[in-house]
Amino acid sequence: MSEVGRLLARGRDADIFEFGNELVLRRSRRGVSQVGEAQVLRYAKEQGLPVPVVMDVVEDGRALVMERIDGPTMVEAASKRPWKIGAFGTTLSQLHDAVHKVEAPEFLSAAPVGTGTSLLHLDLHPLNVMLSSRGPIIIDWTNACAGDPNVDVALTWALLAAGQLSGGLIERGLATFGRSILLRRFLAGRNLDDLRPSLNEVVHWKVRDPNLSEAECSKMLDLL
Repeated sequence: MSEVGRLLARGRDADIFEFGNELVLRRSRRGVSQVGEAQVLRYAKEQGLPVPVVMDVVEDGRALVMERIDGPTMVEAASKRPWKIGAFGTTLSQLHDAVHKVEAPEFLSAAPVGTGTSLLHLDLHPLNVMLSSRGPIIIDWTNACAGDPNVDVALTWALLAAGQLSGGLIERGLATFGRSILLRRFLAGRNLDDLRPSLNEVVHWKVRDPNLSEAECSKMLDLL
């Protein structure tokens, strides 16, 4: 068994550590069981979706040992190659479509809004897409559930539109412009009238999330 190495990344609920040369250990900071996520990842892999391979569940279920993905997140790549932002928006849309073609397994609970039987990621935005040498990889399946694909798309729409931007005035201005391009390409070809009912449900559900700031909630509500 490899030893836990240096901290590689820190997410909202978990930390990612080196675990040998080709593996990482993902540990919940709150001691939440990772067994369910391991089950979802293995199911998604069986269905041909681009996800990390789960090697083991350790530490009494509080941590996952997974393959180490080589490459940046889509956000990191966009900051270094801003001319590819439009293409990233298209890729993000294609990943949503690939996920939603899969029937949700019986062990998943229903989405908090809407009804349906498709597999939903429910947090599929650029920070949860890694651009590896073998293509984009979808990470962080903590919120996976069964439901209506429009709910998943509408949530990503709301998150992209409302996310807080850092940096100075010029940096924020450039980031706002880039985000508008990404969002436009993400939604290209989708019927926005069909998405609106789901967007309404998603926003009224999401603004109750204590992790969102008042500014983010306000921007989400402005979409309605």
